Amino acid sequence: MMRFTLPRDMYYGDHALDILKELEGKKAIVVVGGGSMKRAGFLDETVNNLKEAGMEVELFENVESDPSVETVMKGAKAMQDFGPDWIVAIGGGSPIDAAKAMWAFYEHPEVTFEDLIIPFNFPKLRKKAKFVAISSTSGTATEVTAFSVITDYEKGIKYPLADFEITPDIAILDPRIVESMPQRLTADTGMDALTHATEAYVSTVASPFTDPLALKAIAMIDKYLKKSYHGDKDAREQMHYAQCMAGQAFSNALLGIVHSLAHKTGAAFSCGHVVHGYANAMYLPYVIQYNRKDERALKRYGDIGRMLGFEGTDLEISDKYIAMIRDFNKEFEIVNSLKEFGVDEKEFLEKLPTIAKNAVLDACTGSNPRKIDDATMEKLLKCIYYGEEVTF
Repeated sequence: MMRFTLPRDMYYGDHALDILKELEGKKAIVVVGGGSMKRAGFLDETVNNLKEAGMEVELFENVESDPSVETVMKGAKAMQDFGPDWIVAIGGGSPIDAAKAMWAFYEHPEVTFEDLIIPFNFPKLRKKAKFVAISSTSGTATEVTAFSVITDYEKGIKYPLADFEITPDIAILDPRIVESMPQRLTADTGMDALTHATEAYVSTVASPFTDPLALKAIAMIDKYLKKSYHGDKDAREQMHYAQCMAGQAFSNALLGIVHSLAHKTGAAFSCGHVVHGYANAMYLPYVIQYNRKDERALKRYGDIGRMLGFEGTDLEISDKYIAMIRDFNKEFEIVNSLKEFGVDEKEFLEKLPTIAKNAVLDACTGSNPRKIDDATMEKLLKCIYYGEEVTF
């Protein structure tokens, strides 16, 4: 038996934030990141709309760009003290991801983080609060997904938390919020969305319900991402919707080893953080080369390319799709290898066995179309480090 789950309601279009005025409840806590939402006025607008709905409002601010276990526990404690019946998260993927995990600890203080990193092991939620997600970036799609990514900085590992319980009740996509996204963020989140849609389409649990969403998202990203990167406001709006469709697809079809690798390398190296969407963009061509040894995956990459207008055999089309991805990367100044990114070779080789093992154990690996073990993951990572073609 399969399952397809999305938020109960999605509101999109200009001034979609106004729906907050219609929520029914007594208390709302707003979880937010650094200061961009405050500077742009959208945090105040959110708070004022909730107050207009008759609610007492409290803020939990300054969630870091890759939320930590410590931040999650602080937020859960704030919720336990305040007792909200609505949790409203506004910003990029980070405050929304953090708020999802806080939600679990708020409703179930006895739960441990170790419990939550087991895929689909969350307790039942919505006994105390419902959840609203308002996305300010066009990539993670966490406003519609059953996923959250939390970082354990002591271990240098990002943990994807996965359970349909943390799918938001309401998703709000207000295009005004993404109009001022910086170019770098537009590129990284856009390539994250492309990876989401691609991995969802070739996933072992892709379905007739997820396939149209994934393909439409890829088509829209191909059409609008570069225009969005260069500041076209209409393209920004369309990218906001495209990434949401990609999120709807992967939340139900799951992902693959591009994300497994990004999760396990993002905080692993001393040269600096490998931003999630940037990492996905770098790794995706190599993973396509690896996965297309699987007959079903190769056919599905062919499907994607034919939808984009490419001609030839499935193998030839997959090469053209890889070339398209690398063209995006060149446009967005995304390098093609971890060595070029600046990761020290000695450090990489020392950490390689541990990173490979952790990537194999990542929650996203199970739905990858081609199986992989620790030794093969090491070989794949070496190709990614040195920028070599994957031929095995």
